[in-house]
Amino acid sequence: MKQTMMRRWLAACLALLAMTWGAALRAEPKAPDVLVKEISDEVIERLKQRPIKTDADMNEWLAYVEQRVLPHFDFERMTMLAVGQPWRQATPEQRKRLTQEFKTLLVRTYANALREYRDEKLEFKPLRMAPGDKTVRVSSMVIRPGSEPIAIDYVMELKGDGWKVFDVVVAGVSLVTSYRSTFGQEIQAKGIDGLIQTLAEKNAHGETMPADTAKQG
Repeated sequence: MKQTMMRRWLAACLALLAMTWGAALRAEPKAPDVLVKEISDEVIERLKQRPIKTDADMNEWLAYVEQRVLPHFDFERMTMLAVGQPWRQATPEQRKRLTQEFKTLLVRTYANALREYRDEKLEFKPLRMAPGDKTVRVSSMVIRPGSEPIAIDYVMELKGDGWKVFDVVVAGVSLVTSYRSTFGQEIQAKGIDGLIQTLAEKNAHGETMPADTAKQG
């Protein structure tokens, strides 16, 4: 009798799990503007409570960004767009290393920008999105006391079960496009492996401006 009851409870639990999992699979992905706003609000609130003042703070923030922010970015596509035409000639291993190094560079750039936070506010414009759109632009304005607002747009694509950012446009300048010229010069001078080495060296020294490599030759 006890075994029969246990089997029934087990069957009921499995059925409940199956129903819950099925509902999760059928759930609509969070709207892109809602997603960006939620993450942005969370980051700003955390900055107010835990500003970046020391190297230890920075390391803690890098870990936080890795866990909370990065999953919402498509770094492979960002790297492909930044590298441009030479991406087609890169081997799978080169693409993997390029993506990892570019990701590390962008994360530290982002974290350094957070270090400069001074009570700025973020306002979002209404999302322009038609039914069935797979690519959208989430537009926002950074409001800074005593300064002109800065427009920041997040270009996103629906991938799998969620929206991913693959470009950020700041004051009309595309992040991935701004790197393309520098990357192109590096590849022309040193090849794809040379670009990987340059990015790796920048990351090892905690540097964040790849344009410097072009100036330094």
